[in-house]
Amino acid sequence: MNRPAAPSRVAYLRVVRASAWYDLVVTAGFATPWTYALVHGALSSLGEAWGLGALPALDPMQTLYANLMGSVVVVWALLRIAGPLPLHGLLDGVARTLFATWQAYALAHGVTRVLWPFFVVEAAFGAAQLLPWWGARRTGSPLTTAGPAGTR
Repeated sequence: MNRPAAPSRVAYLRVVRASAWYDLVVTAGFATPWTYALVHGALSSLGEAWGLGALPALDPMQTLYANLMGSVVVVWALLRIAGPLPLHGLLDGVARTLFATWQAYALAHGVTRVLWPFFVVEAAFGAAQLLPWWGARRTGSPLTTAGPAGTR
């Protein structure tokens, strides 16, 4: 199997870890029903105050999906904080592309504009983690996979 060249620069691993910290801070509140109720209320209030629109009323199904997403993203973030690897950046970049795609779809279909800042960050971190892979593949750069501390 042909594997693409992996970015190994310490700076790249810092981006992977920074994106993980962002995820942890932003999504930790989504991981439980109780914290999600607080986040939901805060985002709705913020959206109304800024004229961006409120979130839909809280319901058990929405809470379940928020908790599932929050739980998985928190675990994924902890993995990337504890031992970031170039492969984590590649996979996270792909996941962020998917998240940004679905956020754009939701925005195009009239959801609250509170989603815009999250969309911008998803797209930015996605690009920051995918472009080095594209560049390494395009130039045929013999980059190697770095260990958790950016060695090698």
